[in-house]
Amino acid sequence: MKTIRLSAFLLTLLISLFSCQQDEDIILNRVPIAEAGHSVNITLPVKSISLSGTGTDTDGQIVAYLWSQVSGPASTNITNPGAASTDINGFVEGNYVFQLMVTDDDGATGVDTVAVSVNPAVEKTVTIQPSNNPDEKMLVTIGGKDQSFQGSKEWVVDAWTVNGQSYTGRVAFKFDLSSVPATATIVQASLYLYSNNPPINGNLQDPNYGSANGLVLQQITSQWSPATADWFHQPQTTETNEVLIPATSQSVLDLNINVTDLVSAMIKTDSNYGFLMKLQNEVEYNSRMFVSSYHPEKTSKHPKLVVIYK
Repeated sequence: MKTIRLSAFLLTLLISLFSCQQDEDIILNRVPIAEAGHSVNITLPVKSISLSGTGTDTDGQIVAYLWSQVSGPASTNITNPGAASTDINGFVEGNYVFQLMVTDDDGATGVDTVAVSVNPAVEKTVTIQPSNNPDEKMLVTIGGKDQSFQGSKEWVVDAWTVNGQSYTGRVAFKFDLSSVPATATIVQASLYLYSNNPPINGNLQDPNYGSANGLVLQQITSQWSPATADWFHQPQTTETNEVLIPATSQSVLDLNINVTDLVSAMIKTDSNYGFLMKLQNEVEYNSRMFVSSYHPEKTSKHPKLVVIYK
Protein backbone atom coordinates (compact mmCIF):
# COMPACT_ATOMS: atom_id res chain seq x y z
CA MET A 1 0.00 0.00 0.00
CA LYS A 2 2.92 2.44 0.71
CA THR A 3 4.40 1.84 -2.75
CA ILE A 4 1.15 2.77 -4.49
CA ARG A 5 0.87 6.03 -2.52
CA LEU A 6 4.46 7.02 -3.43
CA SER A 7 3.85 6.47 -7.15
CA ALA A 8 0.72 8.62 -7.09
CA PHE A 9 2.67 11.37 -5.34
CA LEU A 10 5.48 11.26 -7.91
CA LEU A 11 2.97 11.34 -10.78
CA THR A 12 1.23 14.38 -9.31
CA LEU A 13 4.59 16.13 -8.89
CA LEU A 14 5.65 15.44 -12.47
CA ILE A 15 2.36 16.75 -13.85
CA SER A 16 2.71 19.87 -11.74
CA LEU A 17 6.28 20.47 -12.93
CA PHE A 18 5.30 19.96 -16.60
CA SER A 19 2.40 22.38 -16.25
CA CYS A 20 4.68 25.00 -14.69
CA GLN A 21 7.17 24.52 -17.50
CA GLN A 22 4.42 25.12 -20.10
CA ASP A 23 3.29 28.29 -18.33
CA GLU A 24 6.89 29.47 -18.20
CA ASP A 25 7.34 28.91 -21.97
CA ILE A 26 4.22 30.97 -22.78
CA ILE A 27 5.37 33.81 -20.58
CA LEU A 28 8.85 33.78 -22.09
CA ASN A 29 7.56 34.48 -25.67
CA ARG A 30 4.88 37.12 -25.64
CA VAL A 31 3.01 37.98 -28.85
CA PRO A 32 4.32 41.21 -30.48
CA ILE A 33 2.00 44.19 -30.96
CA ALA A 34 1.49 45.70 -34.43
CA GLU A 35 0.33 49.29 -35.01
CA ALA A 36 -0.69 50.06 -38.61
CA GLY A 37 -1.32 53.76 -37.95
CA HIS A 38 -4.32 56.04 -38.22
CA SER A 39 -6.94 55.81 -40.96
CA VAL A 40 -6.25 57.81 -44.14
CA ASN A 41 -8.64 59.90 -46.23
CA ILE A 42 -7.66 61.19 -49.71
CA THR A 43 -9.44 62.76 -52.66
CA LEU A 44 -8.72 61.97 -56.28
CA PRO A 45 -6.75 62.80 -58.40
CA VAL A 46 -4.33 61.91 -55.57
CA LYS A 47 -3.63 58.21 -56.12
CA SER A 48 -0.72 57.54 -53.76
CA ILE A 49 -0.29 57.49 -49.99
CA SER A 50 2.39 56.61 -47.45
CA LEU A 51 1.68 54.24 -44.57
CA SER A 52 3.97 53.99 -41.57
CA GLY A 53 3.59 51.22 -38.98
CA THR A 54 5.38 50.07 -35.86
CA GLY A 55 5.92 46.84 -34.00
CA THR A 56 6.57 46.31 -30.28
CA ASP A 57 7.88 43.16 -28.59
CA THR A 58 8.20 43.34 -24.80
CA ASP A 59 10.42 40.26 -24.50
CA GLY A 60 12.45 40.41 -27.69
CA GLN A 61 12.64 42.36 -30.94
CA ILE A 62 10.74 42.76 -34.20
CA VAL A 63 12.56 41.11 -37.08
CA ALA A 64 10.06 41.39 -39.96
CA TYR A 65 7.21 43.51 -41.30
CA LEU A 66 4.66 42.63 -43.97
CA TRP A 67 2.03 44.91 -45.51
CA SER A 68 -0.86 43.41 -47.50
CA GLN A 69 -4.15 44.59 -48.94
CA VAL A 70 -7.16 43.02 -47.25
CA SER A 71 -9.96 44.60 -49.28
CA GLY A 72 -10.79 47.36 -51.75
CA PRO A 73 -12.40 48.03 -55.12
CA ALA A 74 -9.11 47.59 -57.01
CA SER A 75 -5.68 46.08 -56.53
CA THR A 76 -3.02 48.56 -55.47
CA ASN A 77 0.76 48.54 -55.67
CA ILE A 78 2.54 48.29 -52.31
CA THR A 79 6.01 49.60 -53.04
CA ASN A 80 7.88 48.13 -50.03
CA PRO A 81 5.66 45.46 -48.43
CA GLY A 82 8.49 44.21 -46.19
CA ALA A 83 9.29 47.59 -44.60
CA ALA A 84 7.75 49.39 -41.64
CA SER A 85 6.86 52.31 -43.95
CA THR A 86 5.75 52.04 -47.56
CA ASP A 87 4.14 53.98 -50.38
CA ILE A 88 0.97 52.58 -51.90
CA ASN A 89 -0.38 53.75 -55.24
CA GLY A 90 -2.95 52.87 -57.87
CA PHE A 91 -6.04 53.89 -55.92
CA VAL A 92 -9.48 54.36 -57.43
CA GLU A 93 -12.54 55.67 -55.65
CA GLY A 94 -13.71 53.49 -52.74
CA ASN A 95 -12.77 52.08 -49.34
CA TYR A 96 -9.70 49.95 -48.65
CA VAL A 97 -8.26 48.00 -45.70
CA PHE A 98 -4.54 47.21 -45.35
CA GLN A 99 -2.93 44.88 -42.83
CA LEU A 100 0.46 45.14 -41.15
CA MET A 101 1.90 41.93 -39.70
CA VAL A 102 4.99 42.02 -37.47
CA THR A 103 7.12 39.01 -36.52
CA ASP A 104 9.37 38.77 -33.45
CA ASP A 105 12.66 36.91 -33.03
CA ASP A 106 10.87 33.81 -31.74
CA GLY A 107 8.50 33.60 -34.72
CA ALA A 108 5.40 34.98 -33.03
CA THR A 109 3.27 37.40 -35.07
CA GLY A 110 0.93 40.30 -34.39
CA VAL A 111 -1.38 42.07 -36.83
CA ASP A 112 -3.23 45.37 -37.13
CA THR A 113 -5.25 46.99 -39.92
CA VAL A 114 -5.72 50.51 -41.23
CA ALA A 115 -8.57 51.90 -43.34
CA VAL A 116 -8.05 54.11 -46.40
CA SER A 117 -10.94 56.07 -47.92
CA VAL A 118 -10.57 57.44 -51.46
CA ASN A 119 -13.11 60.13 -52.33
CA PRO A 120 -14.13 61.06 -55.88
CA ALA A 121 -12.47 64.05 -57.44
CA VAL A 122 -14.15 67.41 -56.98
CA GLU A 123 -15.39 68.78 -60.29
CA LYS A 124 -14.21 72.23 -61.32
CA THR A 125 -15.42 74.47 -64.13
CA VAL A 126 -13.35 76.78 -66.30
CA THR A 127 -15.04 79.25 -68.65
CA ILE A 128 -12.85 80.71 -71.40
CA GLN A 129 -14.33 83.54 -73.47
CA PRO A 130 -11.61 85.91 -74.64
CA SER A 131 -12.07 89.22 -76.41
CA ASN A 132 -9.77 89.97 -79.36
CA ASN A 133 -8.42 86.43 -79.24
CA PRO A 134 -4.97 86.55 -80.89
CA ASP A 135 -5.23 82.84 -81.72
CA GLU A 136 -8.12 83.25 -84.15
CA LYS A 137 -7.90 83.66 -87.91
CA MET A 138 -10.13 83.48 -90.96
CA LEU A 139 -8.65 81.31 -93.73
CA VAL A 140 -10.07 82.59 -97.02
CA THR A 141 -9.56 82.10 -100.72
CA ILE A 142 -11.18 84.29 -103.37
CA GLY A 143 -10.73 83.39 -107.01
CA GLY A 144 -7.95 80.98 -106.14
CA LYS A 145 -5.94 83.61 -104.26
CA ASP A 146 -5.33 83.83 -100.53
CA GLN A 147 -7.39 86.49 -98.80
CA SER A 148 -7.03 85.33 -95.19
CA PHE A 149 -7.49 87.93 -92.49
CA GLN A 150 -7.72 88.52 -88.75
CA GLY A 151 -9.79 90.85 -86.61
CA SER A 152 -13.18 90.63 -88.31
CA LYS A 153 -16.35 90.95 -86.22
CA GLU A 154 -17.62 87.77 -87.85
CA TRP A 155 -16.53 84.21 -88.46
CA VAL A 156 -17.34 83.55 -92.11
CA VAL A 157 -17.63 79.80 -92.65
CA ASP A 158 -19.03 79.49 -96.14
CA ALA A 159 -18.78 78.84 -99.84
CA TRP A 160 -20.01 81.86 -101.83
CA THR A 161 -19.10 84.16 -104.70
CA VAL A 162 -17.72 87.69 -104.67
CA ASN A 163 -17.92 89.66 -107.91
CA GLY A 164 -18.29 86.40 -109.79
CA GLN A 165 -15.31 84.78 -108.09
CA SER A 166 -15.53 81.76 -105.83
CA TYR A 167 -15.15 82.55 -102.11
CA THR A 168 -14.44 79.89 -99.45
CA GLY A 169 -14.01 80.64 -95.76
CA ARG A 170 -12.81 78.56 -92.82
CA VAL A 171 -11.76 79.56 -89.32
CA ALA A 172 -8.85 78.38 -87.15
CA PHE A 173 -8.95 79.24 -83.46
CA LYS A 174 -7.48 78.24 -80.12
CA PHE A 175 -8.39 78.78 -76.47
CA ASP A 176 -5.87 79.13 -73.66
CA LEU A 177 -6.24 75.90 -71.64
CA SER A 178 -3.38 76.60 -69.23
CA SER A 179 -5.82 76.87 -66.31
CA VAL A 180 -6.77 73.20 -66.77
CA PRO A 181 -4.20 70.91 -65.02
CA ALA A 182 -2.30 68.52 -67.25
CA THR A 183 -3.43 65.65 -64.98
CA ALA A 184 -7.11 66.60 -65.18
CA THR A 185 -9.82 64.25 -66.36
CA ILE A 186 -12.19 66.12 -68.66
CA VAL A 187 -15.78 65.46 -67.63
CA GLN A 188 -17.34 67.70 -70.25
CA ALA A 189 -16.27 70.43 -72.66
CA SER A 190 -18.75 72.60 -74.55
CA LEU A 191 -18.09 75.13 -77.31
CA TYR A 192 -20.66 77.91 -77.60
CA LEU A 193 -21.00 79.79 -80.90
CA TYR A 194 -23.57 82.50 -81.57
CA SER A 195 -25.09 83.44 -84.91
CA ASN A 196 -24.14 86.95 -85.98
CA ASN A 197 -27.49 88.52 -86.77
CA PRO A 198 -27.60 90.38 -89.07
CA PRO A 199 -24.51 89.04 -90.86
CA ILE A 200 -22.00 91.25 -92.64
CA ASN A 201 -21.25 88.63 -95.29
CA GLY A 202 -23.20 86.11 -97.34
CA ASN A 203 -26.66 87.35 -98.31
CA LEU A 204 -26.48 90.03 -95.55
CA GLN A 205 -29.75 88.77 -94.05
CA ASP A 206 -29.36 85.18 -92.85
CA PRO A 207 -26.45 84.03 -90.66
CA ASN A 208 -27.33 80.50 -91.80
CA TYR A 209 -28.07 80.00 -95.46
CA GLY A 210 -28.28 77.12 -97.91
CA SER A 211 -29.35 73.50 -97.81
CA ALA A 212 -25.82 72.09 -97.39
CA ASN A 213 -24.46 74.27 -94.60
CA GLY A 214 -23.47 71.44 -92.26
CA LEU A 215 -20.17 72.02 -90.45
CA VAL A 216 -17.24 69.90 -89.36
CA LEU A 217 -15.06 70.80 -86.36
CA GLN A 218 -11.63 69.18 -86.20
CA GLN A 219 -8.68 69.18 -83.84
CA ILE A 220 -5.56 70.96 -85.12
CA THR A 221 -2.54 68.72 -84.66
CA SER A 222 0.38 71.02 -85.47
CA GLN A 223 1.82 74.27 -84.24
CA TRP A 224 0.58 77.27 -86.20
CA SER A 225 0.70 81.02 -86.01
CA PRO A 226 -2.02 83.47 -87.04
CA ALA A 227 0.76 85.62 -88.45
CA THR A 228 1.77 83.01 -91.02
CA ALA A 229 -1.28 80.77 -91.46
CA ASP A 230 -3.26 81.37 -94.64
CA TRP A 231 -5.34 79.41 -97.14
CA PHE A 232 -2.26 77.77 -98.62
CA HIS A 233 -0.55 77.26 -95.25
CA GLN A 234 -3.31 75.85 -93.08
CA PRO A 235 -2.52 73.95 -89.87
CA GLN A 236 -2.77 70.17 -90.01
CA THR A 237 -5.91 68.53 -88.61
CA THR A 238 -7.18 65.07 -87.81
CA GLU A 239 -10.53 63.44 -88.42
CA THR A 240 -10.21 61.60 -85.11
CA ASN A 241 -12.92 62.80 -82.71
CA GLU A 242 -14.16 65.32 -85.30
CA VAL A 243 -17.61 66.76 -84.63
CA LEU A 244 -20.18 66.90 -87.43
CA ILE A 245 -22.71 69.69 -87.04
CA PRO A 246 -25.81 69.12 -89.17
CA ALA A 247 -27.15 71.59 -91.70
CA THR A 248 -29.93 73.90 -90.59
CA SER A 249 -32.77 75.70 -92.32
CA GLN A 250 -33.04 78.16 -89.45
CA SER A 251 -31.77 81.62 -90.27
CA VAL A 252 -30.48 82.10 -86.71
CA LEU A 253 -29.21 79.18 -84.63
CA ASP A 254 -26.77 79.38 -81.72
CA LEU A 255 -24.66 76.27 -81.14
CA ASN A 256 -23.64 74.30 -78.06
CA ILE A 257 -21.10 71.81 -79.42
CA ASN A 258 -19.87 68.84 -77.39
CA VAL A 259 -16.08 68.94 -77.75
CA THR A 260 -15.27 66.72 -74.76
CA ASP A 261 -13.24 64.19 -76.76
CA LEU A 262 -11.32 66.90 -78.60
CA VAL A 263 -10.37 68.78 -75.43
CA SER A 264 -9.55 65.52 -73.62
CA ALA A 265 -7.10 64.64 -76.37
CA MET A 266 -5.51 68.09 -76.17
CA ILE A 267 -5.02 67.84 -72.39
CA LYS A 268 -3.93 64.20 -72.36
CA THR A 269 -1.28 64.65 -75.05
CA ASP A 270 -0.31 68.20 -74.09
CA SER A 271 -1.09 69.30 -77.64
CA ASN A 272 -3.52 72.20 -77.51
CA TYR A 273 -3.23 73.56 -81.03
CA GLY A 274 -6.89 74.50 -81.27
CA PHE A 275 -9.72 73.82 -83.72
CA LEU A 276 -10.49 74.27 -87.38
CA MET A 277 -14.07 74.68 -88.56
CA LYS A 278 -15.32 74.47 -92.15
CA LEU A 279 -18.34 73.41 -94.19
CA GLN A 280 -18.66 69.66 -94.64
CA ASN A 281 -19.26 70.27 -98.34
CA GLU A 282 -17.89 73.54 -99.61
CA VAL A 283 -20.55 74.06 -102.24
CA GLU A 284 -21.43 77.62 -103.26
CA TYR A 285 -24.18 79.57 -101.53
CA ASN A 286 -24.00 77.82 -98.20
CA SER A 287 -22.97 79.74 -95.10
CA ARG A 288 -22.79 79.85 -91.30
CA MET A 289 -21.88 83.22 -89.74
CA PHE A 290 -20.89 83.54 -86.08
CA VAL A 291 -19.91 86.34 -83.75
CA SER A 292 -16.11 86.48 -83.44
CA SER A 293 -14.06 87.49 -80.39
CA TYR A 294 -13.38 90.81 -82.13
CA HIS A 295 -17.01 91.97 -82.16
CA PRO A 296 -16.97 95.09 -79.93
CA GLU A 297 -20.69 95.21 -79.14
CA LYS A 298 -21.56 91.54 -78.72
CA THR A 299 -19.03 90.63 -76.03
CA SER A 300 -21.43 88.22 -74.31
CA LYS A 301 -21.62 86.29 -77.58
CA HIS A 302 -17.94 85.89 -78.22
CA PRO A 303 -16.92 82.24 -78.81
CA LYS A 304 -16.90 80.48 -75.45
CA LEU A 305 -15.40 77.23 -74.21
CA VAL A 306 -16.65 75.76 -70.91
CA VAL A 307 -14.58 72.90 -69.48
CA ILE A 308 -15.64 70.77 -66.52
CA TYR A 309 -12.85 68.62 -65.13
CA LYS A 310 -11.79 66.70 -62.06
